[in-house]
Amino acid sequence: MIAKETVDKILEAARIEEVVGDFVDLKKRGTSLIGLCPFHDEKTPSFHVSVGKGIYKCFGCGKGGDSLRFIMDHEKYSYPEALKFLANKYRIEIEEIEQSPEQQESDNRRENLYVISSRAAKFFRETMWETEEGKTIGLGYFRERGFRDDILKKFELGYSPGSWDALIEKTLAEGFKESVLEDTGLAIRNDKGKLYDRFRARVMFPIHNFTGRIIGFGGRTLKTDKSVPKYVNSPESEIYHKSNVLYGLFFAKKAIRDLDNCYLVEGYADVLSVHQAGIENVVASSGTSLTTEQVRLIGRFTKNITILYDGDAAGIKASLRGLDMILEEGLNVKVVLFPDGHDPDSYVHKIGSSAFKTYIEKNQKDFILFKTSILLKEAGSDPIKKAGVIHDVVESIAKIPDGIKASVFIRECSSLLQMEERILIAELNKLRLGKSKKDPRHDAPEPLPPPDEMYPEIAGTKDSDEVQEKEIVRLLLNYGHELVHWDGITDTYIAPYVISNLADVTFDDPACKAVIDEYSRRMELGELPTIQDFIKSADEKITELAISVVSSPYVLSENWFAKRKIYVKNETENMRATILGGIFHLKKRKVDRILRSIRDEIQQETNEDNQAILMQRYMRVKEVEKGISSFLGSVIVK
Repeated sequence: MIAKETVDKILEAARIEEVVGDFVDLKKRGTSLIGLCPFHDEKTPSFHVSVGKGIYKCFGCGKGGDSLRFIMDHEKYSYPEALKFLANKYRIEIEEIEQSPEQQESDNRRENLYVISSRAAKFFRETMWETEEGKTIGLGYFRERGFRDDILKKFELGYSPGSWDALIEKTLAEGFKESVLEDTGLAIRNDKGKLYDRFRARVMFPIHNFTGRIIGFGGRTLKTDKSVPKYVNSPESEIYHKSNVLYGLFFAKKAIRDLDNCYLVEGYADVLSVHQAGIENVVASSGTSLTTEQVRLIGRFTKNITILYDGDAAGIKASLRGLDMILEEGLNVKVVLFPDGHDPDSYVHKIGSSAFKTYIEKNQKDFILFKTSILLKEAGSDPIKKAGVIHDVVESIAKIPDGIKASVFIRECSSLLQMEERILIAELNKLRLGKSKKDPRHDAPEPLPPPDEMYPEIAGTKDSDEVQEKEIVRLLLNYGHELVHWDGITDTYIAPYVISNLADVTFDDPACKAVIDEYSRRMELGELPTIQDFIKSADEKITELAISVVSSPYVLSENWFAKRKIYVKNETENMRATILGGIFHLKKRKVDRILRSIRDEIQQETNEDNQAILMQRYMRVKEVEKGISSFLGSVIVK
């Protein structure tokens, strides 16, 4: 367990914009930073970061929290793992105290997978740089391919020896368990129960996750024997899911964000060569067909992807349809085709870095136009094939969610296909209509949710005071520490004033009640809790409530005054009205419910004497209600 003093130091150092900014491309909007949410699929940013409050909140999926919660949710880390990650980021030395064996085992299980992967990578590096076999075969291969030593060390490349159990012997001798080696796929057990190394006599490409930790490997054989697979990759594990990983992204993410473009290549060597050429915004799909998850991963940093193809016509044609998923995700796709027989790796080595960059700039084409020209060339003068091309191209355009962008491509493709624009538009509409009919969600407009869900403020007028109770919590968290001086009231902090004026009110919502109770408890001790006390609460419902009430997706544009000279007041300019309005709106809601309850009792009561008593009670409460309404009317208009 990590000592509390160390935890406090880590949380104090972890700036929300720096932690989230490592994973999400954030843009400034008003007093907040916004970006595409990493927790759900979206094309319009609804993910907000408040630097002042140290929190993030997605108004699309509802996720929210502080820096620590972000790392836990994003990386699927446990609490201790997330703390250690942040400690490492901010170079804070971890001071730990003893914990139970059960807790230790639970916390270490996932961490052990990372540790053994890192240890294996070190073993492969040491083998390549320090042994005769590694230098001759592994290092010799890389240098023969033209890779510089600094690139080999940056990407932590290595070599696995030809022995059947070299890694197993090394790691077992250091105290690692066989089960951990098997869980990561570094070792395999044969039918007879014998354990052996998965990677043997191969140059090794460690695969890093988003934060730079090694989670898997790709191993390339240097043998010419066709019965031996050219590449062997790590299997799926608890820490490695190949469909969610892009090779080289850890080293490329800053350049992708800065240059607003991502170069996508096929293999490990392509990434190394392009990176070595000075083009660092390059990634590969780790030996798998491109997945939607990988496209969305890129989409968090840029809306622009440039695919660098080799010159193999058959391979290009086979991959065209799969790339439609990029269009569906709303990204812009360009394609660069290299001369026949060359891939990015071979071509950059042939013409050099400078000429390679120039070639890319001059030869990139929009994917739709590229696809059209490729398919037309193959169709030749065959009218049947040409009709198929038209359908295929329009099908791709139909994937584009942006209507304006789709219409531009229709216009350009009508010229290439020598087809009237109206015919292509008709085909496009037919495809989209067909898609709607196939998708049951588009058979009819989605049914409206119940009124209580559509309008929570209406739900509050029935049985719940939740909206007003949350408003009180919002006022406390945002302004509780402010010192005010109002007519007839000496200098006081807002929080004690609010709590004292709510002594006769019972909160129904459990999370709201917990916040009010904590304020009361702390004030009795002469303290005032801060917003961070609730954001970092051990009670997840309190944390969610705190983040929810202090976050807003809306920011008033400065242009209202700067350009239109329209001045818009905010609630802090008449704090008395804001605070008293919150208090008395809640009280009015409570009184309204009491009145409604008494009316129900009167209607059900058959005894005239009891009815008279109830009527007297009703009139007394009604006087209270009139007083509150009168007060609200006067305080709000001042």
